[in-house]
Amino acid sequence: MSRSVAVVASSPRDVVYLGTHQHLAVDLDLHAEADGSRHLRSHAQRFYEGFVGFRFPMLFSGRADLRESYDDEAGVFRIDLAVENPVFGFLFGYDGEFTCEFPEANDAPARLKPLRYERRE
Repeated sequence: MSRSVAVVASSPRDVVYLGTHQHLAVDLDLHAEADGSRHLRSHAQRFYEGFVGFRFPMLFSGRADLRESYDDEAGVFRIDLAVENPVFGFLFGYDGEFTCEFPEANDAPARLKPLRYERRE
């Protein structure tokens, strides 16, 4: 299993670290909607490698707009994602459904733990 995402709670935004080595940190707004679904929007992105760290220009990236909900009747999660760039417009997206398991992780091996944390005040 690869380490691909670690979410760190912060205020006013959350941060998610993406990639197998968690080189990309992305600021997120995450809100619960009135219908119980989650709505996530991505914002600023930062790249880290060794001693090098810089803010990734949004002109060369995309902003994600994601909605996720749980369908009690079907027993599945539903997801709808669109990623857009301010210059090129729609880059990609998907919608669909999935199921997942939540195994106990009290004694999780180090390979499953986040590689990076970012303190934000």
